[in-house]
Amino acid sequence: MPELPASVRLALWMTHSWNGGPSTVEALTRSFPDLDHVAGDLTRLDTWRDLGERALFVALPRPGDVSRMPPGSVAAAAEATDAGECVFVAGIGGVLVPRLSEFGPENDTGTRVDWSAHEADPVPRHRLEMLDLRQVHRTLLAAMASHADHFERVGGAPWGPGTRSEVEVGTEARSWGVPPATPARALHTMALAASVSRIADRTAGLRGLGSGGLDAATATTRGMLLRSLAADADDALTDATNIAVMILAGWRPA
Repeated sequence: MPELPASVRLALWMTHSWNGGPSTVEALTRSFPDLDHVAGDLTRLDTWRDLGERALFVALPRPGDVSRMPPGSVAAAAEATDAGECVFVAGIGGVLVPRLSEFGPENDTGTRVDWSAHEADPVPRHRLEMLDLRQVHRTLLAAMASHADHFERVGGAPWGPGTRSEVEVGTEARSWGVPPATPARALHTMALAASVSRIADRTAGLRGLGSGGLDAATATTRGMLLRSLAADADDALTDATNIAVMILAGWRPA
């Protein structure tokens, strides 16, 4: 599966496309070089552009929290929550939700993404422009420190010897395949958040019982902390991506 969520990459590349960048077809190709097939309601992208949209935003909803999604149908919220991601336009309203799946015979499978369109309400521009990148980054670092303290008290900390280097490697902009015009400071926060989220998700299912010495109660608490950390990281990734989108669209200076 992609290192960055499909919606994050699509938001960046399509915003770049809508503001003097490559064509829609090229932007889609650049968004998903590691996927074998991209399909669905993608004509909606050109419709939004033709109606004057210049910024494609992202949300990474989860059960119990769809606050970063635009208001819309229950079906749209449910589908986006199940997928864990979506993109939307703020001016006229509208959502696209991806569905990643595998296809093909055993031992020769490919990965595809299918996008489904949903109606949604517009989002007031000031709600997006109020985001502050420095604050997003500080909040993410504070969340990481807070969770580290909790792990120290609970036991069963997931941070192995290679975790720090994995996060540091993940913050290198050249490895993320985003538009070259993506602002570096926003990209740094995006990469850090995505790395933390990936590590938290990957280790949340590991209980470490038996040889690791974790009892069931510790394993359960540890899992809750990891899911909370992943949620904080996803919020930071969402906000940093949307700040980058606004810069690419010319809504705010770099």
